[in-house]
Amino acid sequence: MIKLTRLDGESFVLNADLIRYIERRPDTFITLISGERLVVGETMEVVIERAVQYQQQKHFMPMPTAGFTTATVPTSATN
Repeated sequence: MIKLTRLDGESFVLNADLIRYIERRPDTFITLISGERLVVGETMEVVIERAVQYQQQKHFMPMPTAGFTTATVPTSATN
């Protein structure tokens, strides 16, 4: 999720996985995979940077370890 700003100054959070493409004309337009278009106050470069950071964090986020244990699966030899 990335935090962006509408042209009226209102902040909102966008699921960056839904971005289809970004245009600069001169405002920044974001077209979602649904076809919906959003206009934001951030530059195209800032939106791209945040979307890339989001994707990097999503794929490198450590898995939770608390409460998880490795279990031994019984085999026919141990039954």
